Amino acid sequence: MTESVVIRQTENLGEEFCRFDMPSLMAELDQFKKKTERLGLLNELHARLAGAVELHGMIEAFSIWLMPLVEHDLVAYHNAERERSYMYCSCHGPERQRIYNVAEKVFNAKIETGANGWHDGDFYVQNWHLGALDSSGLMLVLRQNKIIDANEAALINEALDVLKEPLQRALDYEDLFEIARRDILTGLANRRVFEERISPIMENSRRHGHSLTLACLDLDHFKQINDTFGHAEGDRVLKKVAETFQAMVRSSDLLVRLGGDEFLLVLPETDLEAAGILAERLCRAIEKLDIFSSPTEKLGVSIGLCQWQQTMTKDEWLYKTDELLYKAKDAGRSRVYM
Repeated sequence: MTESVVIRQTENLGEEFCRFDMPSLMAELDQFKKKTERLGLLNELHARLAGAVELHGMIEAFSIWLMPLVEHDLVAYHNAERERSYMYCSCHGPERQRIYNVAEKVFNAKIETGANGWHDGDFYVQNWHLGALDSSGLMLVLRQNKIIDANEAALINEALDVLKEPLQRALDYEDLFEIARRDILTGLANRRVFEERISPIMENSRRHGHSLTLACLDLDHFKQINDTFGHAEGDRVLKKVAETFQAMVRSSDLLVRLGGDEFLLVLPETDLEAAGILAERLCRAIEKLDIFSSPTEKLGVSIGLCQWQQTMTKDEWLYKTDELLYKAKDAGRSRVYM
């Protein structure tokens, strides 16, 4: 076979290869390119989520990442079991509240099936069941006057696989954070919460000119309960007292167990007269528990009340209130001094 024949045959094989395999090769290259781009997007999501610790930050990071890929108005996470809801909305003003109302309606409906879409007025809602977290975790995407197509839904499914592990980490973090902020025995806020919140509460009162009163509460004859009946009974009494206090204060008030049988109660938008009325009610409520530390002594509570003045520092305010508490003790206990 001559050299020219070999060259022609080689050229023919190349032409045949191009004719039959080039389209499939290009299709494979296109698929490879798309997968690479998708992996790049998901790696970007990984990076965004790595910078967020709390749940609301993760939901916000997820929404910002998703926005140029799948236009939406709101992304939300709801966990009925843990009683937590987190929403991130790109709208503002009345429109934002309208979207929040739609999301809350969906949450209350307890929809837990996977990947369903439906219209609610001029919104389109789609939810994904995050079964890897627990039986009630939901991710919702709301859009105005649109639907989520199959390609967008596929991208979100992949993205949620990326989100699940950081989301679980955030849930665990919030559980630990909540534990660190609660008194283990009574479930009330602890000193850490008081230190975090008291300065903003004082500043808010200063800015708006609202009254603000602090109560220091200390149980009377509690030590004898521990000494006579044991610490288990003392713990039971503290829980009962905390429940009694908690049932009588507002959700806007800050009730704190400092430790032992000492409590603090911060009363925003409350002057000394109104605080005094509440304090007297608290004294009577503890007396009505009919808990005796000895045959002749009944558990009570002494309370010192001090209304904050703008010239007072936090420490001066606490010191003054504590002084009033001990005046209540010296005056015979189970009473209010202000």
